[in-house]
Amino acid sequence: MAQSSAAQIQQAGPVDLAALKTRQHGAWSSGDYAVVGTTLQIVGEQLCEALDLRAGMKVLDVAAGNGNATLAAARRWCDVTSTDYVPSLLARGEARAAADGLTVTFREADAEALPFDDGAFDAVVSTFGVMFTPDQDKAAAELARVCRRDGKIGLANWTPNGFIGHVFKTLGKYLPPPAGAKSPALWGTETRLAEMFSAVGAIKSEPRDFVFRYRSPEHFLDVFRTYYGPTLKAFGALDEANQQRLRGDLLELIASLNRADDGTMVVPSAYLEVVITKR
Repeated sequence: MAQSSAAQIQQAGPVDLAALKTRQHGAWSSGDYAVVGTTLQIVGEQLCEALDLRAGMKVLDVAAGNGNATLAAARRWCDVTSTDYVPSLLARGEARAAADGLTVTFREADAEALPFDDGAFDAVVSTFGVMFTPDQDKAAAELARVCRRDGKIGLANWTPNGFIGHVFKTLGKYLPPPAGAKSPALWGTETRLAEMFSAVGAIKSEPRDFVFRYRSPEHFLDVFRTYYGPTLKAFGALDEANQQRLRGDLLELIASLNRADDGTMVVPSAYLEVVITKR
């Protein structure tokens, strides 16, 4: 992505990161992200393949949600530790691992202050998770710190100009983010990744699409409004008139991208698959 495009996403000015973290924690703790997260499983599988994980490797999943990358790594016989700062999501991941007969260590942890030694892991991963941390530089530094030399950091991050990027822009029209907050979508730009990780090691990024497949656009919206914390919170903060406007804007966005002509929803959403090899 060009520097000018990335700069448009980032807002200037100071921000209360502690307050923002509290607000975000409330959003991700609401609803039931696992209902949405489980549909994204293929992304974790593809990321583990991109990392070329080998059996016996020590793998840390950061901001793991309900464990997509966690399960993918465990299926490859890795020694996996799965972390998130929302205990209910860890519980959902633990239930999934148990159902599949996979051995995983689950631990509550903040992505900006990981409770692990320097260089403790062969690979550190995050799918649509660490990108939402308020202090991006601190989170990036933590990923690098706990990864061993010659180890790999693997990320899957929504891009600013993909479907989910536009969903967040649409929500922002009705509930603007705090002044000075960095957009999570910056993690989906090569410019921002270079700022955070060029001193860490070699960065390889690959544009990919995840395809949202739902019964209908209305079905997608109902699921996200009920279970996806940021959308649930956005609708809950608006009066009825603005709820209807937001709903209309989101349905219009879906219509502009929908590849289906049978009433269902088939919408690709761009994300950046990133592999960083630590020097």
